[in-house]
Amino acid sequence: MDKDLVYKIALTQIPGIGSVLAKNLIGYCGGVSQIFEKNSSFLQKAPGIGKIIANNIKSFNDFSAAEAEVAFVKKNNIKPVFFLDKDYPVRLRNIPDCPIILYTRGTENLSPEKCIAIVGTRKMTEYGKQFVNKLIEDLIPYNVTVVSGLAYGVDVWAHKQCLKYGVDTFGEVAHGMDRIYPAIHSNIASEMISKNGAILTEFTSGTKPERENFPMRNRIVAGLVDAVIVVESAAKGGSLITAELANQYNRDVLAVPGNIGEKYSAGCNYLIKNHKANVIEGVTDLVKLLNWDVKIEKNNQRQLFVELSDDEQLLVDMLRESKELGVDQLMANSGFSSSKLAMTLLESEMKNCITSLPGKRYQTVF
Repeated sequence: MDKDLVYKIALTQIPGIGSVLAKNLIGYCGGVSQIFEKNSSFLQKAPGIGKIIANNIKSFNDFSAAEAEVAFVKKNNIKPVFFLDKDYPVRLRNIPDCPIILYTRGTENLSPEKCIAIVGTRKMTEYGKQFVNKLIEDLIPYNVTVVSGLAYGVDVWAHKQCLKYGVDTFGEVAHGMDRIYPAIHSNIASEMISKNGAILTEFTSGTKPERENFPMRNRIVAGLVDAVIVVESAAKGGSLITAELANQYNRDVLAVPGNIGEKYSAGCNYLIKNHKANVIEGVTDLVKLLNWDVKIEKNNQRQLFVELSDDEQLLVDMLRESKELGVDQLMANSGFSSSKLAMTLLESEMKNCITSLPGKRYQTVF
């Protein structure tokens, strides 16, 4: 039995501990197993941990459910990815409430170079369907991964079109890996896994698709991507929650405009009207916003005798090797804190070694 994994899973099962407090505890105690070894007075001093939660930790002594989950994931070829693991999704790691464990089936590359979400109503119209068809077909040349929630309507239609056109697609679900909800989408999920896609969840087996799980699922959808596209949405719904979260996480949001008075365009029109989303009429708007096809004319006369610090040189080398990178990828690859990365990027720009691009991406000047 993988004892370390047992402790990681058990931490998610202690009452009162969510992903933020779990990370506080791990940092304060120096590791997951140490949390269970510390006394109550020590635990109470961790950020956000008071007497009640400290007592919840100390009174937790039944690890049978965590042990059963370890046996389940091993039996079913499920990979649990811890938030400190190198293969944890880079974009997701940089949101404050990312799950400490993500259970995955399918591709191990959870940090593709280009990644967007397509979300919308469960009662998609022909207008929404045709938009998704055209968008995903036009995405083929850009080597994009599309994330959605495997739900009825826009979600599953986006997954189906990705499978049709050979576009990689991830499904983020709001339940455990012992089921697919709705069950009618099980074959689609299996095909996604077999064709370089993935199914992901933060929930352990046995977790049902309860109503409160879906907003939690939506935050992961928003955290996994560079941009969220809302295709159709009523005035209220899960898609608007995803869009709001994406804005909080500094992700780009786009919405498909619709006719005034149309029920399932009301949410999109609201986002656009209130400057919470950019208008998207086709792939060109997405490509322009995220700078996927912008070619900057580089100065062939390299600036000579530019003195770079070790940190600046590290970033320049990474960008030169990859041609261009986003902030999340730079932070993950360099190991810099967000403040250190921002300062080093600024200093490198001032020395005319790198240049910023739309979509919080960078490339070298020469």
